[in-house]
Amino acid sequence: MMKTIDVVAAIIQKDGYIFATQRGYGEYKDWWEFPGGKIEPGETPEKALVREIQEELDTVISVGDELITVDYDYPSFHLHMQCFLCSVVEGSLELLEHEAARWLHLDELDSVNWLPADRIVVDCLSTIQL
Repeated sequence: MMKTIDVVAAIIQKDGYIFATQRGYGEYKDWWEFPGGKIEPGETPEKALVREIQEELDTVISVGDELITVDYDYPSFHLHMQCFLCSVVEGSLELLEHEAARWLHLDELDSVNWLPADRIVVDCLSTIQL
């Protein structure tokens, strides 16, 4: 049985734009994703997301409603990703771990090469009004 990795992702939004980050390492280097990371034991998804964004982007966020939960089988693991709509409270989204980042307008989301699981989130975003 494949191992499951539980992660959270921040759909950081502002004025019709969504914040996207590009991976700078690993098997999926250069692919685009929504920022976030693994849930530590004893953490709520919301607390994990606040911590991860603080660590990765030196930014404090407000976590809003859950947008979607994605279950996706990568070749070597199963991803369980809870995605929350978020907004910046304080900070300037400084890249501490990622290679690049962009604010993408909702109609530009298809302009980058998303990781397969994040692609599902992009498809969901195209069906809602932010």
